[in-house]
Amino acid sequence: MRTIEQILRAARTVAVVGLSNKPERASLEVASYLQEQGYRIIPVNPAYAGQEILGETVYATLQEAADALASSGTRIDIVDCFRKSEEIPPIAKDAIDVRASCLWMQLGIENQVAADLARAAGLDVVMNHCMLIEHRKLGEQAA
Repeated sequence: MRTIEQILRAARTVAVVGLSNKPERASLEVASYLQEQGYRIIPVNPAYAGQEILGETVYATLQEAADALASSGTRIDIVDCFRKSEEIPPIAKDAIDVRASCLWMQLGIENQVAADLARAAGLDVVMNHCMLIEHRKLGEQAA
């Protein structure tokens, strides 16, 4: 398994599952920061499907997002999860289906079943870590 630093340096496209357009939500703060660092953010949230958040179209599912990106030859590198821990296993299955490289569960989110599933399929797994905090630790832009 790659280190967090290796994952962040290799990634270009981050699907943010559960991204909200509400300024008080951590998902928007993290996604905005990552976008400023040069990552392409792909919002995934059925509640906002078809709308735009951070200038990017919101998709209802990871599969819809992956299908839309495929036409331009872009793939999802990291699936960044802002959902409750118990909601992660189906997201892990979707991450595997779209051939993402990494399943990332944000601070406070852990699900061993999802982690085992993703690892068995060859994905890197990060649990209970914030991408913004981890990126800042690098001390330089990873993207």
